[in-house]
Amino acid sequence: MILATLALLAAAPSAEAERLGIEVAKLGTLASLLPIVTAKEAEELVAEHPELGDSEKRDLRDTARRVANEARERLMRLTGHAYATRLSEGDMRAILAFDASPAGRAYRAAIPPAIVETVQNAGKVDYKGDVLAAFYAKTGKACPKP
Repeated sequence: MILATLALLAAAPSAEAERLGIEVAKLGTLASLLPIVTAKEAEELVAEHPELGDSEKRDLRDTARRVANEARERLMRLTGHAYATRLSEGDMRAILAFDASPAGRAYRAAIPPAIVETVQNAGKVDYKGDVLAAFYAKTGKACPKP
């Protein structure tokens, strides 16, 4: 038990690695995708509650924004820690330098609209249904539900 604890402490990333990891996390696809998803879900929540007045709808949107920001910060810390344990400080600095370059800025700006376009053009995606259909076609077993 003591050896396991010491091993974990020895492997813990430095404060600088944690900071760099969070910076890298804030550049990633998850960070780009979260605002799209949370905005969509917030509007769905508003639409599901037509009984709310205009000021209550604004309050619901504000609450959704606050909750989304809190969740985003938590996820960025967790992702940053994961990067800090897997990437060297030099690697993370190189990633951040790329992001600061014109190509890096263009890439990061392209991520959200590329994701939206992909989702819009992908049509219905039913991974489980597709797996079962392929398995059924191969074996005749585990018939997918219509």
